[in-house]
Order: sequence, then structure tokens, then C-alpha cells
Amino acid sequence: MSPDFKKSPLIPVIAQDAASKDVLMLAFMNEEAYQETLRTGRVCYFSRSRNKLWRKGEESGNVQEVREIFFDCDNDTLLITVNQIGGAACHEGYRSCFFRKLAPDGQTGEVVGERVFDPKAVYK
Repeated sequence: MSPDFKKSPLIPVIAQDAASKDVLMLAFMNEEAYQETLRTGRVCYFSRSRNKLWRKGEESGNVQEVREIFFDCDNDTLLITVNQIGGAACHEGYRSCFFRKLAPDGQTGEVVGERVFDPKAVYK
């Protein structure tokens, strides 16, 4: 079984920490990234902004080891449970990309996460 890349060449992928169940990030995969993920056991995404494969942690060292892969009912979205190496999934240095919470006014946000690393020191 594999995702239906005929529907879309890029499919959404949710990365979830296998131990804590925290949602770490949302990214995209093309078929090549999916095959590399299966082959290596480390998550590989497709970067839409760079238009190329993005091997999670290739610069930061914060790689994601695959634990389980789940398909949605339409076979066009993945949920991958991972062992997050290095403590942070977010390029801004937070454990999760979902580190801001919308305030009740619906207009402002509040940072609810703590930085694990300084992105200026990691990404040169």
C-alpha cells in the first residue's frame, strides 16, 4: 500500500511524536520523498519553498526516525509517528511547529512553547 500520488503529486504529512503524542509539524511529501522515507527509516519531505527534497535534520541534526505510518481514508494524507532526535521539529527552535496559541480575541497569539535551540546558531 502507498499514498495515491495520482490525486496530487504532493500529499500532506503530519508528524507526531510517538512517545508524547504531540503534533510536531505538517509538511508535504512527493513520491520520491515517500520512497526515501521507507528505504532509510528517516523522514524525508518535499520542500515547496526550495522545490527539492528536504531530509529532516540535514542542517540542524534534529532528524525524525519513523516509528509508524498511517494512511487516511482517502489514501492521500499521512500521519507518521516519529522519534524526534534533538528535541526540536521546528526550524524556529521549538519542539513543535505549533508553539503559538490564538488568544480568545481571535486576533493575537501567545507563545506557549519553549525554544530548544537558537536558530541563528544552527542555520548559518
